[in-house]
This record gives sequence, C-alpha cells and structure tokens, in this order.
Amino acid sequence: MSKEFPVELRGVIDPTELDAVRASFGRSVTLPGAAYTSQDVFEFEKDRFLTRSWVCAGRIDGLVGAGQARAIELGEERILLMREEAGTLRAFYNTCRHRAHELLPVGEDPVDMRVLKCPYHAWTYSLDGQLKGAPTFTRSTDFDKAEFPLIEVPAATWGGFLFLDPSGQAGPLEIQLGNLSEVLAPWQLETLRPAARHDYEIAANWKLVVENYHECYHCSSIHPALCKVSPPDSGEDIEPTGLWCGGTMELMDHAETMSFDGVSHGVRIPGIDDELARQVYYMGLMPNLLISTHPDYVMTHRLVPLAPNRSLIECEWLFPPEAFEREGFDPAYAVDFWDVTNREDWAACEAVQRGIESRGYRQGPLSPWESTLYQFYQMVAAAYAGEPVTPPRVPVPSLD
Repeated sequence: MSKEFPVELRGVIDPTELDAVRASFGRSVTLPGAAYTSQDVFEFEKDRFLTRSWVCAGRIDGLVGAGQARAIELGEERILLMREEAGTLRAFYNTCRHRAHELLPVGEDPVDMRVLKCPYHAWTYSLDGQLKGAPTFTRSTDFDKAEFPLIEVPAATWGGFLFLDPSGQAGPLEIQLGNLSEVLAPWQLETLRPAARHDYEIAANWKLVVENYHECYHCSSIHPALCKVSPPDSGEDIEPTGLWCGGTMELMDHAETMSFDGVSHGVRIPGIDDELARQVYYMGLMPNLLISTHPDYVMTHRLVPLAPNRSLIECEWLFPPEAFEREGFDPAYAVDFWDVTNREDWAACEAVQRGIESRGYRQGPLSPWESTLYQFYQMVAAAYAGEPVTPPRVPVPSLD
C-alpha cells in the first residue's frame, strides 16, 4: 500500500481492487462494493469531492435574489449566500464572528433583509458581510468592527451556475472546467432561462447516477421512448482537458429534438448550426453537475449526495429567451419526455444499489460501450488512491 493511500480508506478499500479499476480499458472493472455502501468512503468523498473542489450550488438566479440571504449545505460546510440590492452575490461561512452561532438555518427559502442579525447575541451584518453592529462591544474605543467581517467562501460563476470552493484551496475554476467552456459555448448557457424543475430523491449512491448517465448500453433495455428518437449506439466521446467526461449521441433522421415524437415545440438555441442540431451532448463535470444539451433546450442534473445509499437530484430544463416569447410555449414536450426517462433510470440505479449491497456483488467488466464510464472511474479511483485527480483520457480498448 502506497504512502499516499488515504488513511480513511485503509481497511475499507483494497488497493488491489483499485488496480483492477485502473487497468487498461477492455481489462478494467467496476468500482469495489465499499464505494457505494461504506460510510467511511462516503465521508471521504464529501471531503475530497464536495469540499476540496469547485462544487455547483445551482443556477444563480434560482438561489438568492437581490436583497436576500439564505443558507445552504455543501459537502461538509454550511454556507451563507447573500446578494446585495445592486446584484452582487457573495458567499460566506455560516458562522457568526462572535461565538460562532449559525446565522441562518440551512434548507429554508431565501429571506428578504437589509441586514443579517445573529439570533444568539444580535451581532448584525450587511449583505456584503461587514459587521454593522455588536451590542456592548461598540461602546469600547478598542473595538474595531472592520476586524470582524464574515469569512468569505470563494465563489465563481460559469454558464449561469454558481460554483463554490468550500475549502478555499481548489485553485481557479478554469482548471476544473478545462475545455468544457469551449465545447459548450454554442449553447450560450448563461443566457438560458429555467422553465421547469423536478427534484428526485432516490435510494442509490450518487456515483450510480453518474455511471448510468455516462452510458447507453442500457438504453435499449429500459428506454423505449428514447430509442425512438436517438440510436443508443451513436455518438462518440470528446477529449477533455478538465475534470469532466462526456460525449455525443445523434438524433434519428425524423427527430428535431429529444421528445416523445421527436418534434420540438420550442425554438433552436441561437448559435446552434445545422450540424450541432443533429446531436445531443451529455457532459458530466466533477463532482456534481450533469449537462445535457439539445438543439432547443438544455437539461441539467445537480447531484446532492445524502448518504451512501441515498441521493437528491435537482433536474432543470433551460430554454432560450426566444422560446418564452413563442405564443403558447409549453416546455412539457421536453420535461415529460425526460421525466419518464429519468424515472426509468432512477429505478435502475436503485436496483443496482440493492445488488451491490448483496454478498454476491463482485466487480464486473466494462462493455466497449462504457468508455465514458471508464473515464469517470479513473477520476474517482485516483482520489481513492490519494493521487491528484487529472483530466481523463478517452480510452482505446486493450487488444492484449
């Protein structure tokens, strides 16, 4: 066992099991069972993936409006989001600078406020995090309010999404994104507007959701509607330079988009040419954002790991502003199609979770159709081994 192998995982994951995962494509296998069932592994992942990297917190406009504040949980941290009337959004650790009482409870809707008051000793802060009032302390000439602002959490925006670095040590977001910005530039993600959202809570590990997303080997078995508009054996992987993996699938000749009948009831996203209009992209940005682009809309899944065998999935459908201007526009043609498909996937993920929890689970081989899944495994396995997570390479099947 190498010195780098994380102490938290020693005795939980066998290094030889990781070696099998990291073998060349065509000889590699799935992750060991503990990756989906162990509380120790889950806690490690919360620290490594959801705390010490840039994590998607959601669409900016859906989180907190001007003059509002709210508290969210991200990985191992509870974070305060506050937006000034001028529109500037900032993130802070949800901790009062006096005696560390949390300033807002996590999980509630955004609150309209001009100042934020700690419920313990009434210290008050402006929406830019500056201390404005501290009862009894402000009577002292030795007390300087400027020395006690809230501690800021690094925040960055991309494509209309808010990303947070709870550790403050993840480096620039651009490194994590790599060439994903260039690949998805034609869809102009930052200009799209949400038309619908569904939240799903499922009895499966968060990685099973990602794994299912990254292969269509299962599509002909459980997705009859999808296979009528997109061939499951179509498309190819795209070479990433960031911490993501993904690729394309094609539309059937008769289909304009992914819907039950292949008909679009929206408008093509400006910037999508005729070639891109025949493809759907499926991109998974580590650790928790899945982006599915269509000619006329974009669907996203934001993953919130809740327990080793439980996950929350926030699914949104985004459309160009021009779609909302179309008379009688109804996003149901896309939402209903993917809601059916999503639920088929969630049932499969839950069945896989139950299978992994069996004493009969053993690591299984990967199909040639599971090359994107292999790339995801390589990033996860590198973290398990205590090594830096680097951009995965599109694999070539081993011939030996």
